[in-house]
Amino acid sequence: MTAGGDRPKKSSLHWLMLLGFIVGLGAGIAVNLGVGPETPWVIWVTSNVTGPIGQIFLRLLFMLVLPLLVAALITGIAEMGDVKALGKIGLKTLLFTIVISGIAVAIGLGMVNYFRPGDGVDPALAQQLLEQGREGAQSIVTNAPTSVGGAQFFLDLIPANVVAAAADNQILPVMIFSLFVGIGLVMTRHPAADHFQRTMEGLLEVMMKLIGLVISVAPIAIACLMFNLAALFGWDLLVRLGAYAGVVVLALATHFFITYSLAVWGLAGRNPFSFFKAIQPAVVVAFSTASSNATLPTALQVAETRLRLPRKISRFVLTVGATANQNGTALFEGVTVLFLAQFFGVDLTLQQQVLVMFICILGGVGTAGVPAGSLPVIAMILVMVGVPAEGIGLILGVDRFLDMCRTTLNVTGDLVAATVVSRGESDPPGLELPPSITEPPGP
Repeated sequence: MTAGGDRPKKSSLHWLMLLGFIVGLGAGIAVNLGVGPETPWVIWVTSNVTGPIGQIFLRLLFMLVLPLLVAALITGIAEMGDVKALGKIGLKTLLFTIVISGIAVAIGLGMVNYFRPGDGVDPALAQQLLEQGREGAQSIVTNAPTSVGGAQFFLDLIPANVVAAAADNQILPVMIFSLFVGIGLVMTRHPAADHFQRTMEGLLEVMMKLIGLVISVAPIAIACLMFNLAALFGWDLLVRLGAYAGVVVLALATHFFITYSLAVWGLAGRNPFSFFKAIQPAVVVAFSTASSNATLPTALQVAETRLRLPRKISRFVLTVGATANQNGTALFEGVTVLFLAQFFGVDLTLQQQVLVMFICILGGVGTAGVPAGSLPVIAMILVMVGVPAEGIGLILGVDRFLDMCRTTLNVTGDLVAATVVSRGESDPPGLELPPSITEPPGP
């Protein structure tokens, strides 16, 4: 995000998404209470108008998810090009990212399993919508894994033919291949490799632009999806949606105040209260823009002038972290997948939940640092664990607020990582900040 002029447009889009959510929800509940979901004209409208419109939106997301993830993962790993030069700094950053993202997802999965916000829906209605979702996403679900089995699962992670894996919509093996390509780019010093990296960066920019175009029609799709869901579920939908949002916010707050405080205190040797006070400007920008990329300049300023971190550390960790250390997004994705599984009565085994956790950690690397950037990853995970893809329509209406919350967590996590990695490090002579600079010029 390069221009401040984009923000009003994005803001108005989110208001339109909220309007679409309200209109679809209100009309659906009115139909559910007034005429009932079995009325012939309601069946015709949901089958031939609102249903297909919602499915077109979801299929557009699926169409773009594979090239988006491939380009984002390769670019995210390749941007660690300084890992060789930085040595232990790069390794510490990578290890911290994996561990902190794993903790975030574990908190989310633990809370959604404990509170079970998706339970309580009439099984007959849930099964009916489940069948509709399967039919609408049949071409995608056909090759999705139906179970996770021990050693075979890890064997299947390595594609014998990555082109065939991509053609069969086997997303996880393609992600593993992309990680290896990114690592190869980090290790390769050749003009052709640099050109390939720029090509992947170009592909990522194109996919981001196309995702933005798809998201621009989201208000209409949200209205259609919510109409279908509300017409079928009525007030049950509102209750479940409120419980889901509450669990997401509670999990994010737990990770923010407890996990980050312990990391700052125990690993960085700093006072958590002083840390959170210092990063206030970055927190405000992250919450208001819902974009890690848009917050990056403020985060860099906070790291250098308020936290007094070495520039070589803060610039590397925060730049990479804007796309590769999104543990708030990983937590949100895990909670959302399990909530929708509970909502539709899909019983996920412990092994499947571990798979969800693993993909969410990888998704934290491959998720675009822009508003709604996690939606394609969630859609992909839903298919992999057998949850109907159209279920994502349930959360679109409240996604703006939750996006603001998880982006705040993402940006704070980047600053925590930079603080932890900076312990015991210093800039080389000539790069230190002048002693007179103690505060940034403004928030």
